[in-house]
Amino acid sequence: MLGNGDDRVELSGSEICCLLTQCCSDLNISKKISGLNPLKNPVPDGNYYRVPLAWFQTPQPNCPDISGLLEILNACVSHERDFQLYFQNLAMLHKRRLKYQRILSAQPRPTMNQIGPRSLLEFGGLPDGLLASWLVWRKWIYDLDNRSAQETGYLFEPVLASCLGGEAVGAGNSPVKRLNARGKPTGEGRQIDCYDGANSLAYEFKLRVTIAASGQGRFAEELSFPVECHAAGLKPVLIVLDPTPSPRLDELVAAFKENGGRHFIGAEAWAHMDDKAGATMAAFLERYIRPPLTEMASHDDALPEPIQLTWTGEAVSIQGRKHEYRIQRRPNGAG
Repeated sequence: MLGNGDDRVELSGSEICCLLTQCCSDLNISKKISGLNPLKNPVPDGNYYRVPLAWFQTPQPNCPDISGLLEILNACVSHERDFQLYFQNLAMLHKRRLKYQRILSAQPRPTMNQIGPRSLLEFGGLPDGLLASWLVWRKWIYDLDNRSAQETGYLFEPVLASCLGGEAVGAGNSPVKRLNARGKPTGEGRQIDCYDGANSLAYEFKLRVTIAASGQGRFAEELSFPVECHAAGLKPVLIVLDPTPSPRLDELVAAFKENGGRHFIGAEAWAHMDDKAGATMAAFLERYIRPPLTEMASHDDALPEPIQLTWTGEAVSIQGRKHEYRIQRRPNGAG
């Protein structure tokens, strides 16, 4: 299970069966090894991301019961020791995607009590009805984007951390303590994207570091991370997935080097993660994490495609030049 209330996701035995089938297909584990029979309703596409979420929720008539699924899982783990981590990460990815679909369908439409005062900045410069729609759309999208960032944070860093053989650590349990102006530990912990205690490593993940990535205060916080790791007796490691150069990236790299750390950028970052992950989890990174990031990065410098947003009682439609994305709305999602 994942989440609470209306957003809660609970995978059925049939969905677990489908995910196990996907993992066995990814890792070329045969029926002879797993004991998993082919699905009566075959997967429509070998690429997980191209399979509609609704397909996973369609009951499979030949799905084993829970004890049978556990036997299959144990058989796969006996054959490939990292299978459980592979399956665990795919299940987490799947649950987060399902949960976000529920968020999209139920995120309330903002009311004028919430956003009406913001009209003071643009009132009179455009027709009143258009201004009202503009205020509603941008607030709704802003709220969704915040939820998206939150859900991605719960998923992205723990998945990468597990592939590197460590775990994400919150401030409350962190071995890295903040330092005061005199360089003395304050006792306040510092969140670590990936803590590999066996090798005394503390990783910092970044998609990209640009000259305008953050304000000066936030960047000072980033520069202090390797200093505080070094003071805690850990080696800081910087992982930056996008190799786009910037002065701030150079400054951050220098801070890690000055404190006995290492850095991996672009192709070197992916190679380092593949090496640390081992063959099985490297396959997970290459199949489930790298493709979306690489494809989205290819659109970074392009002008956004024109889209048309339409809100009806049943759905929100995002219409592009050739394709439409429809978000079905639940009755309690005002709209």
